Amino acid sequence: MFHFTKPKKYIFLAALAASVFCSFPARAQVPNKGEAQSGLPRVTLQAGMYQIDAQVASTDNQREIGLMFRSQMPQHEGMLFVFEQAGPQCFWMKNTLIPLSAAFVDADGTIANIEEMKAQTTDSHCSKRAVPFVLEMNQGWFAKRGLKAGSKLMGSAFKTQ
Repeated sequence: MFHFTKPKKYIFLAALAASVFCSFPARAQVPNKGEAQSGLPRVTLQAGMYQIDAQVASTDNQREIGLMFRSQMPQHEGMLFVFEQAGPQCFWMKNTLIPLSAAFVDADGTIANIEEMKAQTTDSHCSKRAVPFVLEMNQGWFAKRGLKAGSKLMGSAFKTQ
């Protein structure tokens, strides 16, 4: 048990800390082992006439968990993986319950290549060149909309020239 000699001072400091903490936006919840992550920030992207509501995974932990443990994902949703700098990006599907398509994307939104990925496999799916973004959607999403390498995605995440 703690004993405070100046309770008014500590009550003020606790109230100040609480008000500062509450003024920041909510952070993504760190899931328990075996649970899907939730509460990630979102960004709206466009692929031609199609709109994508993408969750943004921008930290090492968020990228590591990605879409693991999800049993479904709405057709217009996806996950945008954001890396600090462009590099060769490789993904696998360990603990990922739904099949996905991964578009490896340049800084300007141009798709470098798209890989089809089977659920719950450890096969590597890699970018053909250094990229700072990977957009995962339900498997076949890009092909059904005629999107391929060289197609352009638009949105605030990408540099415009």
